[in-house]
Amino acid sequence: MVELFRNGGTFMWPILGLLVIGVGFSFERLWTLTRASVNTRKFLARMHNALKEGGIEGAAAECEKTPGPVASILHAGLSRAEKGLSHVEKAITNAGSLEMAFLERGMIVLTTVIVLAPMLGFTGTVAGMVDAFDAIKVKNDISPAIVAGGISKALLTTLFGLVVAMIIQVFYNYFTSRIDKLIIDMEESSVELMDALVEMEEK
Repeated sequence: MVELFRNGGTFMWPILGLLVIGVGFSFERLWTLTRASVNTRKFLARMHNALKEGGIEGAAAECEKTPGPVASILHAGLSRAEKGLSHVEKAITNAGSLEMAFLERGMIVLTTVIVLAPMLGFTGTVAGMVDAFDAIKVKNDISPAIVAGGISKALLTTLFGLVVAMIIQVFYNYFTSRIDKLIIDMEESSVELMDALVEMEEK
């Protein structure tokens, strides 16, 4: 593997750098999204019980001790409950925007790696083919032994760039699905909170 990397030429190094950056951000996103994920159904059940038994303060306390964006946006809404439902809705919307930005942080880096890795690979391919034709020009011969080095470099950089892009693409797709699920959970939870507060006001 090391020998193949060396044979790929100069363009293998920036592609390797992209792989390191992509994997690093992928592990950071994996850690963050894992911590942000909770059992939303169980949390909402606890929050409803706290709301019935301890009122707004009890529900807010339950949100404070629960990690993740769902609890954060509900806590933001509950902290404005005494000002009315319109303030609750606005607070949830603002908190939701912040949480979405936090969840999607670093995703642009992964997208950049996915795009740049194969592009660098193809650039290495062009450079390898140029070397091959230069060798033909110098030797004035088209024998396989002369052009093999340039063609090998061309194929290796393309291969490495595509492999890096595919690896990071798998991480990106997984994170996107996790983020989409968290956003749906936030939306459903905020609706349930608003319904619960409406019921409290009617009573």
